[in-house]
Amino acid sequence: MPRRLVERFRELLGPDSVIDDPVRLRTYECDGLTYHRAVPGLVVLPESAEEVAAVVRACVDANVPYVARGSGTGLSGGALPRTDGVLIVTSRMRRILEVDLDNQRAVVEPGVINLDVTKAVRPHGYYYAPDPSSQQICSIGGNVAENSGGAHCLKYGFTANHVLACEIVTPDGEITTLGDGPGYDLLGVFIGSEGTLGITTKITVKLTRAPQTVETLLAAFPSVETAGAAVSAIIGAGIVPAAVEMMDALAIEAAEAAVACGYPAGAAAVLIVELDGPEPEVADQFARVRRLCAEAGAFEQRVARDDAERALIWKGRKSAFAAVGRVSPAYIVQDGVIPRTALPEVLASIDRLSRESGVRVANVFHAGDGNLHPLVLFDDAEEGAAERAEEVSGAILDLCILHGGSITGEHGVGVDKARYMPRMFTEADLDTMQMVRCAFDPPNLCNPGKVFPTPRLCGEVPRVRKGPPDGELF
Repeated sequence: MPRRLVERFRELLGPDSVIDDPVRLRTYECDGLTYHRAVPGLVVLPESAEEVAAVVRACVDANVPYVARGSGTGLSGGALPRTDGVLIVTSRMRRILEVDLDNQRAVVEPGVINLDVTKAVRPHGYYYAPDPSSQQICSIGGNVAENSGGAHCLKYGFTANHVLACEIVTPDGEITTLGDGPGYDLLGVFIGSEGTLGITTKITVKLTRAPQTVETLLAAFPSVETAGAAVSAIIGAGIVPAAVEMMDALAIEAAEAAVACGYPAGAAAVLIVELDGPEPEVADQFARVRRLCAEAGAFEQRVARDDAERALIWKGRKSAFAAVGRVSPAYIVQDGVIPRTALPEVLASIDRLSRESGVRVANVFHAGDGNLHPLVLFDDAEEGAAERAEEVSGAILDLCILHGGSITGEHGVGVDKARYMPRMFTEADLDTMQMVRCAFDPPNLCNPGKVFPTPRLCGEVPRVRKGPPDGELF
């Protein structure tokens, strides 16, 4: 890292906001997906949009790449730093700037923790609906970058459905606002762009009124197939729960070891089904859900009697990813998507892959919308184990594509799944996406190397291959 640039950042931000010590830099070498690591060339911690813009302009002037990072809980390597670049950490920008209950919205900085929005408005009868499993520590800025979902996205949708406007620093260092208005939906383009089109510095989020009543069910099943049949029956009956989550036996084992959630003994799979809304409607639908679970083969059902019991039921599911550390030294997490109807077939195929490869796979997923979260377990101290796990992980994504699904539902592509993009999109598709990125970031300095399998130099004219390669870049 050029010393003049380091000194420039110290002038802009102050010495306490610039990290170049090699030991401290290692704190930022990965996000929540520890499989990919890179020690950043430099870390800066701005505290305002103006400081973020000044940092970006300095990077552009020096032709130095930069990456934005929030809480670092991402699971695709989307905030993986560059060894030759600057990591811009927004964790100090964590003020809730405005709460406007009359218009059911709040304005927050990107470092605000997801759950803190709900805490701020809960006394007034509102909450912020998107709820990733990491909501106690993940930041709103990161949620915007990845278009995060969560357990309740089945009914309430993803982050994109709850963001009204974003103030951003563009890749050339300009501060501007994207929001509703005539013309192209640039806000929609920006949300989920994984930090490749700019850095969020202020977000206007939609607040949701708390439901009149909530009912939560934990149902235990003798097999994953019977649990899957229950999910299909519930959705097929025209019921749209707030959430339908499933965990298999290995995921349950990990959760029990970590948080002692007390799920039914002997369950090969459990479903967590939550309904909310007007009391009469919820009461009718909840009775139907319980009947459908029993008909599908549930051998035990537990209904949360109060908020404490509801929290305990959710505790096992919310802690599942971290809990896997109790049963495996390392793991790779994926988040492929499949049609709900393909759930039994895909899970059977994952089980076969696991047995044939000798690589254990724990399954945790948003069953209601077919978003799988297979956790591929391995021992990173064992030679070749990581490569075998990576092979199984890729085969699972191939299964998702084969069944008409996607390689990601909410975690993003990042560096982890970029090589799988050509399996899902044509060259013309990828060229079009690259042209959008180039319109925002011609020099390709803003989170480069993410999402796309190979870099394209902005300014090229994309071509569709019509014969032998003729030297064009893809």
